[in-house]
Amino acid sequence: MAVPKKRTSHTKKQMRRAHDALSRASLVSCPNCGEAKERHRMCPSCHFYKGKQVDEPQG
Repeated sequence: MAVPKKRTSHTKKQMRRAHDALSRASLVSCPNCGEAKERHRMCPSCHFYKGKQVDEPQG
């Protein structure tokens, strides 16, 4: 099994992990009610997706 000969330095470890950060969710406005929602998801307030009502809104 391959074993590293030298210890990985803090700098090398941080450079490798530089791209591991989470990105923020991109929000768009719902065309039906105008509320902010995630892309390609049902609107949490009016329950519309692609111009159709997917689920009945809860009171």
